[in-house]
Amino acid sequence: MSKRIFNFAAGPCTLPLSALEKAQAEFVDYQGAGMSLFEMSHRGKQYDAVHQAALSGLREVFNVPQTHDILLLQGGATLQFAMVPMNLMVEGKTAEFVNTGAWAKKAISDAKKLGSVKVIWTDEANKFTRMPRLDEIKPSADAAYLHITSNETIGGIEMSEYPSTGAVPLVADMSSHIMSRPIDVAKFGLIYAGAQKNLGPAGATVVIIRKELLARSKDSLPAYLSYQTHAPEASLYNTPPVFSIYMMKLFLDWVKENGGLKGMETLAIQRSDILYNAVDNSDGWYRCPVDKESRSRMNLVFRLPSEELEKKFLDEASKAEMSGLKGHRSVGGCRASMYNAMPVSGAERLAAFMAEFRKRNA
Repeated sequence: MSKRIFNFAAGPCTLPLSALEKAQAEFVDYQGAGMSLFEMSHRGKQYDAVHQAALSGLREVFNVPQTHDILLLQGGATLQFAMVPMNLMVEGKTAEFVNTGAWAKKAISDAKKLGSVKVIWTDEANKFTRMPRLDEIKPSADAAYLHITSNETIGGIEMSEYPSTGAVPLVADMSSHIMSRPIDVAKFGLIYAGAQKNLGPAGATVVIIRKELLARSKDSLPAYLSYQTHAPEASLYNTPPVFSIYMMKLFLDWVKENGGLKGMETLAIQRSDILYNAVDNSDGWYRCPVDKESRSRMNLVFRLPSEELEKKFLDEASKAEMSGLKGHRSVGGCRASMYNAMPVSGAERLAAFMAEFRKRNA
């Protein structure tokens, strides 16, 4: 095998090497069956065992209470921008949103096409450099639900705490930091996340929904777009994304072997501390535009003194076997995404490169 490089891209994510090697060993002949798991019927016993293990692994690792169902869907978080309002909007009520940046804006845009929407907080005037304080998130008592995007990959901001919303269901897009630390799932009405940043390859989407909210799904919805369709079928209403769910199962095995969510949180703190220290100790040569209280552990955004130096930095980093460091096209600059399976040595390598690059170019 050729040498593996460090992947700092915003997604798809680095996968655990042990999971990749396990998949490689089983790919052609799955457990002596004479064919790949990905050729078998999704109704067969071999795949069913994998499917159920992925669901039970999610419940165990994320500590999902029995009050909530876990769905494995397709279409990424982008499909959930529509499915959430389709299923949870209530006639005569307004869906409320916290606007924290690019991904929140996409969710708001789709929801507006489906019902009444109100933005109760936004930092757009300041170019989304911070998350709201808890005392700034005040949903109306009669809101259909409150939607938050708890980590913004483009802006590099993350919620460290979640609001208490009382009887108003709290809905969270956790696509870019799910499973990176323990949380109280019980306080959420619905959580959704694409798997391709912290849980596996692209193709599967996790939806965790409070069972009592399933009754809101209207009979008039097309079958696939209704949560009511998938919950009683254990997400086997139609052919699931078999490979993605298989890899998710292997990823969850790796998480359990490495300390569960407390272990993931420890790694996230170590990686992010290394790189934020590299920025903060550069006498302003590297700059992070994000408010320190809102800095993301998953997506560190930073700028250099000029765009010319940024281009040179990215080119030389790529040659030094560190890929995916270019910032999103809408904001420019640089971005280091460090999801669950990124080794701490990756952050150490990048920090050393940053120091050396600054020494040569300052």
